Amino acid sequence: MITTKELLDLEHSIASPLFIGKNYPWEVLDEIESFIIAHGATLSPELFDHPAEHIWIAKDAIISPSSSIGGPCIIDRGAEVRHGAFIRGNAIVGKGAVVGNSVELKNVVLFDSVQVPHY
Repeated sequence: MITTKELLDLEHSIASPLFIGKNYPWEVLDEIESFIIAHGATLSPELFDHPAEHIWIAKDAIISPSSSIGGPCIIDRGAEVRHGAFIRGNAIVGKGAVVGNSVELKNVVLFDSVQVPHY
């Protein structure tokens, strides 16, 4: 089986500490929520808005007004959340990542520059 170290380049995610000591990527699923809450509290208010409890959105992120964002969630710098996207919680959207229209996310870590296309 391919391990986390072989599969992922941990240099490209704010969630890198979440994967330390894990052999396989799915081992982080139960820890995403607590990681977001702890890490979100450390994010700079100059760079990130905090519009609701456990939700942090980079000020330079592009968020469609028709998207729905539930927490815990971090949307990193330069990310884009398009029309009708539904972020249900426990989600980290990496730097420059794109969440396409009508995409639903939950219990997910999207690394930097990842694009999740529309349906």
